[in-house]
Amino acid sequence: MLENLESNYDCANAGDDLHQLKQELESLRSRQADDNETQEAVNRLENQITFILNKCDINH
Repeated sequence: MLENLESNYDCANAGDDLHQLKQELESLRSRQADDNETQEAVNRLENQITFILNKCDINH
C-alpha cells in the first residue's frame, strides 16, 4: 500500500504502482477475512487504485 497519495502524484510511477496495489488487493481478497482491519485495507487499496486511474487519466 502506498503511504501517501496527494494531488502532486507523479503519473510516471502509475504502471508500477498500479501493479503493486492490484497484487496487494488480490492477496487480501484471497484471504477472505471478514474483520474490520482487512476490510479497511481493501477499501484503502481500492481508493488508491481509483485515485491513480483518475489522476493519470487511465481507462480501466
